[in-house]
Amino acid sequence: MREGLIGARVSRAEDVRMLTGRAVYIDDVRPPGVLEAAVLRSPHPHARVLRVDTAAAAAHPGVFAVVTGADVQKVVHRPQPVIWRLGPDAPQPVAYPLAVDKVLHSGHGVAAVAAVDRAVAEDAVELIDVEYEPLPAVTTLEQALAPDAPRLHEDWPDNVAGRTVVARGDVGAAFAEADVVLRETFDFARQLGAPLETRGVVATWDPFTDRLDVWLNTQAPHLARELFAEVLGLSADKVRVRVPDIGGGFGSKFEFYGDEVVAAVLSRATGRPVKLVEDRRESFVATSHAREQRIEVELAARADGTITGLRGTLHGVLGATFSTVGLSPCVTAASVMSGPYAIPAYEMAVVGVVTNKTPYGSYRGFGLPKANFVHEHLVEALARRLGMDAHDVRRRNFITEFPYQSPVFVYDSGRYAECLDLCLDAVRQAGWADFVTDARARGEHVGIGYAFHNQVSALAPSRLVNLAGLHHSGFDEAVVRIDSTGHVSVHTGQTSMGQGIHTALAQVAAHALDVPLDHVTVVAGDTDSSPYTGYGTAASRAAAVGGAAVLNAATRLRAKVLRIAAHVLGTPPEELVINDGVVSAPGAAVTFAEIGDAAYRRLHGALPDDEPPTLHEREVYDPANVATAFGCTAVLASVDVETGVVQLLGHLMAHDCGTLINPMIVEGQLSGGAAQAIGGALYERLVYDASGAASTRSFADYLLPTATVVPPMAVRHMETPAEHVPGGFKGAGESGVIGGGAAIAHAVQDALSEFGVRITALPITPPDLLAAIRAGADR
Repeated sequence: MREGLIGARVSRAEDVRMLTGRAVYIDDVRPPGVLEAAVLRSPHPHARVLRVDTAAAAAHPGVFAVVTGADVQKVVHRPQPVIWRLGPDAPQPVAYPLAVDKVLHSGHGVAAVAAVDRAVAEDAVELIDVEYEPLPAVTTLEQALAPDAPRLHEDWPDNVAGRTVVARGDVGAAFAEADVVLRETFDFARQLGAPLETRGVVATWDPFTDRLDVWLNTQAPHLARELFAEVLGLSADKVRVRVPDIGGGFGSKFEFYGDEVVAAVLSRATGRPVKLVEDRRESFVATSHAREQRIEVELAARADGTITGLRGTLHGVLGATFSTVGLSPCVTAASVMSGPYAIPAYEMAVVGVVTNKTPYGSYRGFGLPKANFVHEHLVEALARRLGMDAHDVRRRNFITEFPYQSPVFVYDSGRYAECLDLCLDAVRQAGWADFVTDARARGEHVGIGYAFHNQVSALAPSRLVNLAGLHHSGFDEAVVRIDSTGHVSVHTGQTSMGQGIHTALAQVAAHALDVPLDHVTVVAGDTDSSPYTGYGTAASRAAAVGGAAVLNAATRLRAKVLRIAAHVLGTPPEELVINDGVVSAPGAAVTFAEIGDAAYRRLHGALPDDEPPTLHEREVYDPANVATAFGCTAVLASVDVETGVVQLLGHLMAHDCGTLINPMIVEGQLSGGAAQAIGGALYERLVYDASGAASTRSFADYLLPTATVVPPMAVRHMETPAEHVPGGFKGAGESGVIGGGAAIAHAVQDALSEFGVRITALPITPPDLLAAIRAGADR
């Protein structure tokens, strides 16, 4: 195989199109006759809808159709789908694309208009007259769980959306025999992914063929096709989903939204294509939220620092209805709460609670950042209690024997102590300890924080996740072709949204076939022609599962190339060498172009009699197990004790994602994830006022980290291949965000050690930090 192409720092092929302005995003998609839509969204967090008068809007010049929740309900064949379920008897809110009888959160869609352009549609929306009967709202966990709390769903006994328990071992014995027991409560604010490009859809429902053609900036086109078909009562072969370039997803574009169905219904009503693209203010209340949880835990340990048990309750503070993924982000957090540590006894109850907020769904990390914050905080707290070094506690408890059965997942491989040492070595070489010493001598408050994480990637083994409640598959299909000119096309269902996955898959194919990288084209983004991918581009699976599928298909195709070349050259296949698309034998050679010509055009004499024409291989890869990436994050931070402002001065990470396909892309993913971790740790919080209405509606209120606050970043790589994954690939897309929050919190705690500040909630805002500093100074 071509040396060095897997592992090479290759510039992303996607970037040229982006940087030259030739990318086509959802708002650039304008089929002939397209109309534009706008949605009337509720200003109330909880209210009955008594009357919706659309007459004035329908009569407005330029308006083609107006639909209400009742209109849409007549068209759809089922409520909005939820693909992750706790069980057949678990509560599940019934939700339709637009509100029917009640609105349940600020921004809940009530009616929609299709008009000649967006401006006319928005004007018409303002003419819709809705009579509401406001109801009491619940927006906090305490309000939702109060005995006399208003019920969001009146046929439910309370606001609990489901319960489950993740457990292993004898937890009671572990705590009964413990030398030390620690207790803590952690709170995580509500946040959202905030991609550069908002959500959008262009739907054409042909009234003559009953075929639905959708352009959608989705991370999961095949899943979207299936769900469109189910909701609208169509055969899946009548639905086509095409994906343009995507300006970021971060999980929020994995969900299947009611707006997408509304656009289809408006297209059916008008006989024209309908585009619906949310504006930024809408995105704050209409795109899925994430992160908000309260986790109460107890840890049991021996006096030597060995952790023997962990138990607690995780409350997921959900929105008013379920997103497509239901409670699964909360269940995932509970499933990985023990992290990289061999804790023999574990029990975590998960309680989902509905509130009058936007539905809670996917966001980069999918529960892992909260779990990491908990176990890393507890490791540091245990070390302080016992007077030990926190890294010694980590080493004592690291998993060392693989494969390892955690409470839910089987961790395939890991070299955790080596990774910790690699991170510590990077910190030493950066001179952070001396910097801290000098800064403290000047009276500055500077500290270093660490967090170790492992990451479940390569989701999802289909049969296993079906058993776990996912009503969908997780396999990946890939097709690799060589054409008559010897050039290669890779056909995949994986979606490019800025992460460079198409470049990575091209590298895998070029490596396996020994052809120049610029001879490989990746084709994706159309369910009519792209191979099926079960779970889409999410859960750090694209490189691991998609890459494995491409590698297997390309490897078989390479064998066919060698068989044809052997026939042409009269040399056994095992004696042939491929280099840059040329197959060589001693004294003779044949190019891929000549082999392509033999396979497609001039078969006589060049193609073996028993070899079928064409150069084409298909692979369906369904992993037997997830693959476990891991890493250690170190952060250098300074705190202004007069203002409570945290300044990050450095960020280092040691990381292992198995076989590196492209270190530059991996580093970009880790740095991007780290930037989101900074936002989650220091800035981002969705706020609701006393009435339950959403207060955060723009980036003036929802702070994101800018280039001025993101510190210099560096990555050290390790490679521990996943033996069960062809190529040894593991995921890297979420690793940067998982340990960032805990590392930042620990750096702040270290900087403020004289005040005894302990951080158990994110984000760390200046007012909260000032209060903690003052409380510590008063002690």
